[in-house]
Amino acid sequence: MKDRVGILGYPLSHSISPTFQQAAFDHLGIDIVYESWTVSPQDLPRKVNELRSHRFLGANVTIPHKVSVLDLLDEVDRVAEMIGSVNTILNREGYLLGYNTDTTGLIRSLKDHGNFSLEAKDVLVIGAGGASRAAVFALLHEGVASVVIANRTLEKASNLASELGRDFNVRAIPFCYEELSFNAAESELIINCSSMGMLNGFAEGETPLTAEQIPLNSLVCDMVYNPTKTPLMKEAEKAGAMTLGGLPMLIYQGAESFNIWTSKEAPIDVMFNSANKALGL
Repeated sequence: MKDRVGILGYPLSHSISPTFQQAAFDHLGIDIVYESWTVSPQDLPRKVNELRSHRFLGANVTIPHKVSVLDLLDEVDRVAEMIGSVNTILNREGYLLGYNTDTTGLIRSLKDHGNFSLEAKDVLVIGAGGASRAAVFALLHEGVASVVIANRTLEKASNLASELGRDFNVRAIPFCYEELSFNAAESELIINCSSMGMLNGFAEGETPLTAEQIPLNSLVCDMVYNPTKTPLMKEAEKAGAMTLGGLPMLIYQGAESFNIWTSKEAPIDVMFNSANKALGL
């Protein structure tokens, strides 16, 4: 058994993945050390190549590398290839395989913790990066009625809409107050897939929507999990909307990654308990 696995991202000071993944390995008596690897975009090719060593089991991949890492791998599974985003790498004797477990994490989180039925719902997705790609793909294959993608760079959102929404009702809008207000008002589910509001992130303390823009009958899901109550969630609560933080999705996608690395069922309760302690809950 290889002895190291970790998470690749930039920045990473917010991440609790090393904490709950290590707890899972320890609980099952697996001799693995889970590490945090802060890797700049310029240094990503070198670090990914390093994962080919027999000392590494693989890695998780987070912001901002989920899309750019694809070209550095030897093979990508069908779902990850269709999404165009990878969040899990498996090292198989120097041959690197890419997977996407964000889809599983999001859908299970919405169903089990949000008590939300996705069929025929109108959804607003904020962001157009790797997490957004997984979210849009998963939502469309769960039978939502429509997806609107809002992003600061409209071209990026438009490209995502055209790539994943060929046979579905998907469109892109600019990230501006008027467009966000109109489309949020029409949405039953709002998902923040951006890093806005993330602790120690580039947009810490910011929110993509205010209470005035959020409809009362909606569920607002923020993929950001640290802080546990994000600026967006606070605004949603002011509006009287339901909220769902990013922790359940984080745990479920991490559990699926754990299964890929070890071929063992992840101890999800252990992961949740460890994550809650790390977040002071």
